[in-house]
Amino acid sequence: MPSLHELVRAHTDLVEDDVSWLQLLMADWQILADLSFADLVLWLPDREGRGYWAGGQMRPTTGPTALVDDVLGTFIPTGRRRMLDEAFTTGRLVREGDPEWRDDVPVRVEVIPVRRAGRLVACIARNTNLLGVRTPSRLELSYLQTAADLTQMIAAGHFPLPGQRSDHADSPRVGDGFVRLDPAGRVVYASPNGLSAYRRLGLQGDLAGLVLTDLTRELVPVRMRPDEETLSAVLGGRDGRATEVGTDEVTLIVRSIPLRPQGERSGALLLVRDVTELRSRDRELVTKDVTIREIHHRVKNNLQTVAALLRLQARRTRAEDAKAALEEAVRRVGSIAIVHETLSHAVEETVDFDDIADRLGSMVVDVSGVEVPVRVVRKGSFGKLASEAATPLAMVLTELLQNAVEHGYADLPDRGEGREEGRVVVTARRIVGRLHVVVEDDGRGLPEGFDLDGSTQLGLSIVRTLVESELGGVLEIGPGSRGTRVQADLPVD
Repeated sequence: MPSLHELVRAHTDLVEDDVSWLQLLMADWQILADLSFADLVLWLPDREGRGYWAGGQMRPTTGPTALVDDVLGTFIPTGRRRMLDEAFTTGRLVREGDPEWRDDVPVRVEVIPVRRAGRLVACIARNTNLLGVRTPSRLELSYLQTAADLTQMIAAGHFPLPGQRSDHADSPRVGDGFVRLDPAGRVVYASPNGLSAYRRLGLQGDLAGLVLTDLTRELVPVRMRPDEETLSAVLGGRDGRATEVGTDEVTLIVRSIPLRPQGERSGALLLVRDVTELRSRDRELVTKDVTIREIHHRVKNNLQTVAALLRLQARRTRAEDAKAALEEAVRRVGSIAIVHETLSHAVEETVDFDDIADRLGSMVVDVSGVEVPVRVVRKGSFGKLASEAATPLAMVLTELLQNAVEHGYADLPDRGEGREEGRVVVTARRIVGRLHVVVEDDGRGLPEGFDLDGSTQLGLSIVRTLVESELGGVLEIGPGSRGTRVQADLPVD
């Protein structure tokens, strides 16, 4: 199905500000559909005046649909629907006395002009299924009256309102709890769900006739409610936004929509939702997140302690082979510690591996014992990686960089240009679910007759095991343009 933007660009003369206004309207028109018990269709005028394009559709959650099939993207030529023609021509709300019959279903149709900055930019067709119509209850009458007020506001260009939209995940809907206020902020009517929400706060009795701001101050402790200005503006129905109020046991979201069908504020619609369970889950997730980050922090501290002990042991060891092995172990532990340090600051269990790669490059160069100055350069981006992949990849990169620096530049003979700077380039590329990593140096190169399968070096054994077994990738080592070139191709999510 085409999007609103696609339809506007292809068929209309609407400008970007018009589209933004219509998107804001469509973000909130579930409220109008539910209050009207009707399907809504947004019709856009064709730029050549040939007819109208259906730019959006919304079904009610409070009643039966009048439109079984989707109409988004369809075209109606001028003259096919008299009410659309009249609404676009006159700019007035058009109602039909007799219902239309669609598949043996009587449907009442109304067309609402949509204005922005005094200009008619679209129309909304409201289609009400009349099957099973009965004498409306007080709840339904309150819904319909509020829908009529919103309809007049749309036609006058006073709705939608800037601020919180009802398409947010936790925004209250009409069925969650409906409260109608008069201009003084006194409750005129509250739906059963709206009344239940306030009874969970501690209300005894009915809401009707009470000033909602005063009642909320009585029921909600100061530390659990917003500042006084927000409380008065939202719960008094003067400002179109949402706020949270509650107690230690209950949390409510209250969204206010001031109603001014004739220009002056005549009251307000308040939507109330009990989000106690949702906020409880949020707190549990935050607690788990903090706990996970604390675990990573402690693991990092423990690894740094292990690295310090190994470093101390290396200083006390006289055998050069043993000292070198301990120093290599220090670097390997340090590379894992860097990953856990990064995860201890991350909100999710993923890390930006570019920062880790840069830090590993600096660490390897700083502790190397070669006389030639070496610089590690990163090209491209590793992107974000899951912690399960980041830890083995950090060890792989550490080993490859260590080999490139120590074996590529140690005791390097003069090239005839003096002791120039060595350069190790780490290139990372992500292509369709794969991560391609290349480490290339301009050092001595591979020894004659080198064979990866026959190599007995511990570092290369670690690299091969991690790449092929742990990460499920492919490792290749060969001569580069000047030195050695190592490439690893890894699957990533």
